[in-house]
Amino acid sequence: MTRSSWDRRRRRAQELLARRPSTSQLLAFYDHLLRLQQDMRRQLDWRSASRSQGSASFFEQLDVEFAAAWVPRLLDIAQKHGPAKLAGETARMNSAAVENQPRMLAEFLRNRQEADDATSSFVARVLLQPCAELEASRRPLPPVYTKAVCPICASRPQLAVLRPEGDGGKRHLVCSFCFTEWEFRRVICPICEETDKDKLPRYSAEDPIAVRVEACDTCKAYLKSFDMTVDGLMVPEVDEIASVALDLWAVEHGYYKFQLNLLGF
Repeated sequence: MTRSSWDRRRRRAQELLARRPSTSQLLAFYDHLLRLQQDMRRQLDWRSASRSQGSASFFEQLDVEFAAAWVPRLLDIAQKHGPAKLAGETARMNSAAVENQPRMLAEFLRNRQEADDATSSFVARVLLQPCAELEASRRPLPPVYTKAVCPICASRPQLAVLRPEGDGGKRHLVCSFCFTEWEFRRVICPICEETDKDKLPRYSAEDPIAVRVEACDTCKAYLKSFDMTVDGLMVPEVDEIASVALDLWAVEHGYYKFQLNLLGF
């Protein structure tokens, strides 16, 4: 994806704001985060022209100092527009915590996107995603790849996408960290590799019909799937936020989400 992907995400968030009143507060907050990430990407494009790529690993290439400089703006957004719990937690982050953000972001990367608490994870993912997406765009996908973790950064998938191909759709997984998309077999659980279709139920709401819960009755995990053959106007990473009602339904029915989204759902 290019810088224009952030424009597309923001347009979709604003469109869904008008159509989904039940999630309008969540989407409005997400739109503020997208605007921040869009501004970061613009600066990254300018900075990257003069940065040497070298042979460093994916995570070594991510500009932690650059990301940490945006912490004050992110905390301000979270306190003004975020859910009450997140607003309260970010408000309690003192100046020492802010000054330690470069170290905390580096630790987040060393632990492969695992943080000590939900707030630290939220801060790290928001601020490192633009860096990760840019770096991922420079790296080719392997010609043959069958694993259920990202082939570029080894992070978990956030969601599945069905893209039109021939008379049907081909399934892809989308990375929760760098947005890399890769092809993945359709009738298989990406978590435990269950292949019995009778143990891989799919559930969808009446609206939007193109969004489904893909569950596994063997390991009880699930992720959401976005069928672009039904609705080609979706932007899956945005529609994933807007379809939180399906997450609540899945949890109520005993499933757990393989990878929580940026907002912790």
